[in-house]
Amino acid sequence: MDLLNALVALTNYVMIPAVAYGSQLALGALGVTMIYAVLRFSNFAHGDTMAFGTMVTILVTWWMQSMGINLGPLPTALLALPFGILGCMALLLFTDRVVYRFYREQKAKPVIFVMVSLGVMFMMNGLVRFIIGPGDQRFSDGERFIVSARDFKAMTGLREGLAFKTSQGITIITAVVVVAALFWFLNRTRTGKSMRAYSDNEDLALLSGINPERVVMYTWMIVAGLATIAGVLYGLDKSFKPFTYFQLLLPIFAAAIVGGLGNPIGAIAGGFVIAFSEVSITYAWKKILRYLMPENLEPDGLVQLLSTDYKFAVSFVILLIVLLFKPTGLFKGKSV
Repeated sequence: MDLLNALVALTNYVMIPAVAYGSQLALGALGVTMIYAVLRFSNFAHGDTMAFGTMVTILVTWWMQSMGINLGPLPTALLALPFGILGCMALLLFTDRVVYRFYREQKAKPVIFVMVSLGVMFMMNGLVRFIIGPGDQRFSDGERFIVSARDFKAMTGLREGLAFKTSQGITIITAVVVVAALFWFLNRTRTGKSMRAYSDNEDLALLSGINPERVVMYTWMIVAGLATIAGVLYGLDKSFKPFTYFQLLLPIFAAAIVGGLGNPIGAIAGGFVIAFSEVSITYAWKKILRYLMPENLEPDGLVQLLSTDYKFAVSFVILLIVLLFKPTGLFKGKSV
């Protein structure tokens, strides 16, 4: 029974949170890697792009809740999500038209685009804080748990409970559907094939008659969708705070680089590598070890390698190791 309790505790505190967090990072990293693959620069404004799309979703969610519109046991934010994606698309297309297009026409170097994206990041960050405020905003409603710890204990008779939150289930299912739809789009549709051709060889794609502005437009639209979905799922699972999304830029970039920048499969794998690393290193293993070890060897301390306050340091260390020893990442993306 102790072994089963240890397994339940491991699933409850490490496996499920890491899979949900990894799904959110994977969607965020897919947006970063698409910008790098097609537009050829690292978009430092991606975290605040997520924040903007999530903010629009929250505002529409609050309006729907005030009008009595809901999805019953599911979060109302799922109804508001399409509006958040449309708002984020409008912002990114406007930003591209006003800012990035000028530098594309000038054939600016990638480092110039990176500096420009830093400026865009600060503008977006200020805009989100001005509209919704800098504090925590909770917008989740509906049923909180698919399975609660109390119900699990009653069903199994185990001492340890297993809680599976609705937001975690929605995150995992949504990530699978979105990733499958994205890969189908990139591999099966004419526009997706054009984007891949433009990414592989820009000059050859132009000679083939591919419209570069059309490719850029679709790229920004897809990135807006991925960023908003990732941001809303993260906000439902935790809470929404603009500065937190600014901090998320580090694990998202780490995920994209670890997997291989410019490689969509690598972005997904990198997201889960970072998530499992952060969760496992910052988790206090005392509870699980108490089930597995004899009483006289039970640990007195928390058995925690790092406090949760330093979880982003895990991403930073992994990022440094990959850049030093394998800059193309696990799936051999473009060298950073």
